[in-house]
Amino acid sequence: MKVCIIQPPYSTDYSLSDEYFEKELELLAQCDESMDLIVMPELSDVPCLALTKELSDASSAKHNKPLLDEVAKTAKRCNAMVFVNARSPHNGKLRNTTYAFNRQGEIVGTYDKQHLVPSEVDPNKIGLDCDYSFEFSEPTVIEMEGLRFGFLTCYDFYFYEAFANMARQNLDIVIGCSHQRSDTHRALEIMSQFLAYNTNSYVVRSSVSMDVNSDIGGASMVVAPTGETLLNMKSRVGLETVEIDPKNKYYKPAGFGNPPSAHYEYIEKGRRPWKYRPAGSAIVRHDAVMKYPRVCAHRGFNTVAPENSMPAFGAAVAMGAEEIEFDLRFTKDEEIVSTHDSHLERVSDGEGLVSDYTLEELRKLDFGSKFSDEFKGLQILTFEEILKKFSCHCIMNIHLKSGCERPDRLAKIISLIMKYDCEKYVYIMTGVDELLERLQKDYPEIIRCCGGGPTSETRWAIVDRAIKYNCQKVQLFKGCFDQAMVDKAKEHGIITNVFWSDDPEETKEYLDMGIDVILTNDYNRIAQVVKNYKK
Repeated sequence: MKVCIIQPPYSTDYSLSDEYFEKELELLAQCDESMDLIVMPELSDVPCLALTKELSDASSAKHNKPLLDEVAKTAKRCNAMVFVNARSPHNGKLRNTTYAFNRQGEIVGTYDKQHLVPSEVDPNKIGLDCDYSFEFSEPTVIEMEGLRFGFLTCYDFYFYEAFANMARQNLDIVIGCSHQRSDTHRALEIMSQFLAYNTNSYVVRSSVSMDVNSDIGGASMVVAPTGETLLNMKSRVGLETVEIDPKNKYYKPAGFGNPPSAHYEYIEKGRRPWKYRPAGSAIVRHDAVMKYPRVCAHRGFNTVAPENSMPAFGAAVAMGAEEIEFDLRFTKDEEIVSTHDSHLERVSDGEGLVSDYTLEELRKLDFGSKFSDEFKGLQILTFEEILKKFSCHCIMNIHLKSGCERPDRLAKIISLIMKYDCEKYVYIMTGVDELLERLQKDYPEIIRCCGGGPTSETRWAIVDRAIKYNCQKVQLFKGCFDQAMVDKAKEHGIITNVFWSDDPEETKEYLDMGIDVILTNDYNRIAQVVKNYKK
């Protein structure tokens, strides 16, 4: 693949904007059919320094459409993928956006800068839209021709904590439409090398030349996954090319004497998220290192709030519950919601099957009044809403109900777990052998918990089934297990849950048997027993 980076001249004299914009177009015109990938710098529709919102908006209003039109023509003329950064309109405001064009000149995706500098968000200066940057989001990935493209824009390059999350996306190329006008060539090269090495991807960075004799800014470059700089324009003006193989990754021993792996895979083995700034005080230890015994709030703290509701989960987590348990089902329109029963009558003012309703229809039902008038109007929760609020704040015991065994549905559930980066904070519980087998085969990285099954016979055979499907956990059913089963599970390294106990004395008996996790409806009462338990 032949990569071309464009580095136009840049001026702090805004009056030269039209002249410098024409220079950008001239460089685009020099691109030819030998090129597969062309990258332009940040704010190509604002080619000179604009110190006020009025000047910035005026420049964009004048140059944005001609720029994007010319980029589309260039993509078609050169039969190349082209990436360019410019403004984009959103709800009456503008954003700092990177556009991805395919070889047909079509926009196939965009990336909005995630870390905006103070002048960009200050309404008295540039005043760009930034509300989206305060919300959770996955790293943007655009796929073209079997390649996975990731993105950073200018200030984004400084937030190294994001690199590990980008690495999880298995990127081939990171596009960096940038300025970074105050950093030296060496500093810019170090950042790009660090990014490439940590994500095991090529970094293609395009910036602007502050002056042909300057040692700051510029440094448009291409860096390989090894950290080797293949091309660095420093402060040269123009366009330059280099050949790369995007699938040529770098693998090294994962520690001395170990098999080769990508650098980020090696790092992941020793990750301690609670040590990092982004983790925050609410992040708890993940399942593999959280201590036992534990209390699992069954359907949340459901003696004080409606089961499978945000108040029930929130109450449990706020009081320190190590785990919460909840049930998942699919709606008529394939949305994932949390409710135990297949029918609506017990938990809402609705009638019939959950699966016969769309999410919008379920939202109109009252899921609080059946518990008490204080919760009147409470709506059903989606799986994503639970993850968004509690991901990494507790361990989630996820009970998959009937219908979740379909491969496409299971894939949707797993994709949400991956999206919210909580693979280490969840385990899936089911009594359906077919589902345990599929989980073992298709998603071995997700912890499996063998459930009791629909009959007393399957419940008594639960430990053997857990062993058969290589489950890391087993959820024993009250009245259908004995000490021998607990001991057998322990011998095979299987964690033992028990469903359920709301009685302090019974809880002590279970703990004496060696039970690791007590599921309970009455979190506070049972948590006190477990907290003070000494065998």
